[in-house]
Amino acid sequence: MRRRAPGSLLVAAAAATLLAACTAAPEEDEDPDAAAPGTLRVLASSELSDMTPVLERVEKDTGVTVRPTYIGTLDAVDMLATGKTDGRYDAVWLSSNDYLRLRPDAEKKVVSQTPVMSSPVAIGVRSAVVEELGWKPEEVTWSRIEQAVRDGRLTYGMTDPARSNSGFSTLVSVASALSGAQSALTDADVTKAAPRLKEFFKGQKLTSGSSGWLAGAYNRRGDVDALLNYESVLKGFEGLTVIRPKDGVVTADYPLSSLASTDAATREDVRRVTEALRSDAVQRLITDRTLRRPVVASVPPAAGLDTGRRRELPFPGSRSVADGLLDSYENELRRPSRTVYVLDTSGSMEGGRLSRLKSALTGLTGDFRDREEVTLMPFGSDVKSVRTHVVDPADPRSGLEAIRKDTEALTAEGDTAIYTSLEKAYGHLGAGRDTFTSIVLMTDGENTAGAEAEDFDAFYAGLDRDRRATPVFPILFGDSDRAELEHIADLTGGRLFDARQGSLDGAFEEIRGYQ
Repeated sequence: MRRRAPGSLLVAAAAATLLAACTAAPEEDEDPDAAAPGTLRVLASSELSDMTPVLERVEKDTGVTVRPTYIGTLDAVDMLATGKTDGRYDAVWLSSNDYLRLRPDAEKKVVSQTPVMSSPVAIGVRSAVVEELGWKPEEVTWSRIEQAVRDGRLTYGMTDPARSNSGFSTLVSVASALSGAQSALTDADVTKAAPRLKEFFKGQKLTSGSSGWLAGAYNRRGDVDALLNYESVLKGFEGLTVIRPKDGVVTADYPLSSLASTDAATREDVRRVTEALRSDAVQRLITDRTLRRPVVASVPPAAGLDTGRRRELPFPGSRSVADGLLDSYENELRRPSRTVYVLDTSGSMEGGRLSRLKSALTGLTGDFRDREEVTLMPFGSDVKSVRTHVVDPADPRSGLEAIRKDTEALTAEGDTAIYTSLEKAYGHLGAGRDTFTSIVLMTDGENTAGAEAEDFDAFYAGLDRDRRATPVFPILFGDSDRAELEHIADLTGGRLFDARQGSLDGAFEEIRGYQ
């Protein structure tokens, strides 16, 4: 299997999820200073960045300061499994510890697990569409959602299951419900559900590495009917009817977990913080501020949260089943990806910078999916060549080797024609196709040749609707101009990735969640 599925599945370089923008894993050489007494270093799922007011309250109640480092849930599991949390963190606070149970090498690092709050997977549908479908929200099942997709009456966006906990939980929910699994999801269940899953994922029109970007893309597009995500995320949208399917959901329970590498005093601080988080007053604050559900029976959910009971759908019983489900999604079930890589190979890229680019692209070929179309468009004073390859499921090696060969042949010369090259990338894309389409722009400098920014703005405004829906994901590298690249991302609905703060390899890999 070419792509890196979690663990596989859980070994993936997962990006940040849900409410915050994607966040790369902490640098290996990050200063792991021992925390001051009364301070807990907590590795936390990215969406928990909205808990700052809650943690301030907990500090007042306990005297313990929680110092979070935000990261994607799957990344955090990998850090645990590989020992990178030992001595660096005192606790982990993930959206779910289900992943730990699929990796014994990660699970053994944890010595306590106490749920703090919960949020189930749900679907948020434009209220007008709910009316058109004639749905009663309390009666909707995953089967009815699938039927609406099959009938061409419902489209949606969801985050990438390989990089987002909400995305993977959604995938598990749909697979469990459509297969009729009564216990832990098995390979047979996934195989049984595959035809229906393929129909279901025909409705997916947006993908993303983070819920924050997905929300912006959803609002910008205006032609997508629904979002699949956690209830707490969807409740923040106006004009959406949030539905927890009647036949069951997968729920995040956000356990705060002590690490085995800590001492007794630190574990006591974790216990005190957990106790404070589960107090009635703080549970009310959590549900009112974040729209997650309290786990303490004496505290009711925030107004507007449906109190009807739902079956908890079974999570995969083994790592191999989880890997198989994700591999099936990536390579068979979802729409294929189509990406144009607009690559700066101007004279300033000579030497180490070009070597880093070649290394990053070569490494990325291990992550390309079956059916994926990859176009390499190196440029200097103008576009130098346009080479397109498809990863054919019948012979994937040929396509991947051709991409590596073209990558190795890249040479550095000329000026930097950013906007002219982007215009040609949009021209190459032509009419819309049934793919997740994007443009990745990597440059190490400012625009010095060809079209100017205002020319590109006018060009983009004149594109047809399909091509305007194609985002550009610029990578900040070398001496590139942040303002210039941010403008391109904002104009096209993309997102800027910073390879100056991390690695070029990491930036390319993080973008994969959006393709």
